[in-house]
Amino acid sequence: MRTVDLRSDTVTLPMPGMRAAMQEAAVGDDCFGEDPTVERLERLGAEKMGKKAGLFLPSGTMANLVAVLVHTRPGDGVICDENAHIYKLTLGGTTRFAGITILPQRTGPMGRLDPAQLESALNLGPHFPSSTLVIIENSNNLAGGTVLTRDDTRHIAEVAEKYKVPVHLDGARIFNSAVAQGVDARELARDCESVMFCLSKGLCCPVGSILAGSRNFIDKARHVRKMLGGGMRQAGVIAACGVFALEREDMTAGLAEDNNKARRLAEGLDRIRTGIVDLDTVETNIVCFEFGSTDSVNSADSAEIDCKALVESLSERGILTIHLYGNRGRMVTHHDVSEDDIDYALGVIASVVAEVA
Repeated sequence: MRTVDLRSDTVTLPMPGMRAAMQEAAVGDDCFGEDPTVERLERLGAEKMGKKAGLFLPSGTMANLVAVLVHTRPGDGVICDENAHIYKLTLGGTTRFAGITILPQRTGPMGRLDPAQLESALNLGPHFPSSTLVIIENSNNLAGGTVLTRDDTRHIAEVAEKYKVPVHLDGARIFNSAVAQGVDARELARDCESVMFCLSKGLCCPVGSILAGSRNFIDKARHVRKMLGGGMRQAGVIAACGVFALEREDMTAGLAEDNNKARRLAEGLDRIRTGIVDLDTVETNIVCFEFGSTDSVNSADSAEIDCKALVESLSERGILTIHLYGNRGRMVTHHDVSEDDIDYALGVIASVVAEVA
């Protein structure tokens, strides 16, 4: 049976050049600061974000947690949007391990914090947690891959700076956002004190993320990483894949193809059933869909479909997607899915929808 895996861009496999780089990597004990390949990756990652220093971590979740632990103290408040990954998709780890209170803010369908709303949240009375960190996400996963522009980020940072509160950027897919806007990723991270990006998503690396910021911030982050058990030994074997990805401009530029495939997928879904995808949100490589409510005036299209059951039916036919919650699901395009795969998946989806509607 043909399989098209649209669950996430984390399912991408290392490219042949990465496997060769792993075999040839110069290594040492990174906990002693002796792995030259890790050091090279950290310098590259920091440079890509326009920051002074970088730190290699096993995952984006750990990198974000480290950032929170460095920026805050137990009892502090952390402001983010209501669907932020750090709030909804970390199994509660941020609050458990950092001892902070997350103060989620309502946003529109594009998932963007409003500067005026942020200022109100930062200017609370004595009975509320003291907000010491703002976290933004670019691109925004649960909003459907929406982007923040440089101006969007600057406006948020200006409000935060007024209250001497740092901004951390969860840039797991920042390169997808950058290519979608035709800008350098540095521009999107410029106004943030710290930034995290993943190597293991669209860049096809098997594991790892980079946390970048000032040298003082990264010195503290290195200490916290060790505290969390994130110190690695001969990690150059996996860091070599990140070096391969970041040194090749075609790797980051090629993410534009993934974004285009998502648009192809979204428009195809909209043809199958009008309104299940908010096409305005499909700005990068993520497509969120919702079968519970549509804008279709066609009575045949207006019948509600159980998203979880649909995802299970599609899986049985080789089309792998994710059920998020309620009648909302997600698909993500990536290097290992072709346009032909997208068209094939749309054909299977149309067939399954016709059966269950």
